[in-house]
Amino acid sequence: MDTRGKKLEDADFRVTKMKYGKNGKDKDLTTLIYNSKITLTGIPLEAYQYVVNGKPALDWVVERQCVKTDKASGIVNDANDWATETMGNPKYPLELFLRVITVSLDTMKIVKALPYLDI
Repeated sequence: MDTRGKKLEDADFRVTKMKYGKNGKDKDLTTLIYNSKITLTGIPLEAYQYVVNGKPALDWVVERQCVKTDKASGIVNDANDWATETMGNPKYPLELFLRVITVSLDTMKIVKALPYLDI
């Protein structure tokens, strides 16, 4: 259901390009604009501490779960097609982002609880 209590349809989960909210001129990492109908708020900033290859895991999801055309070949990479054809779930890009929040928070909790390694 959306914030107005309306049931969302499969087409409501289509994503073109996710983007973070704005706080003045600055990026607001606590808000993700998924599409024109879905906006996530209250994303914990701690989730961005889980970094993979020098970048927060959440940023990897935002960059890759989109519709993008390769300039050289003209091939369209559409996360929505992948979601429905491969995963059988049009909500997959949104659910992936939510799962990565959970994984990021849980991973950082484990990492912070590890004992110091004296080498």
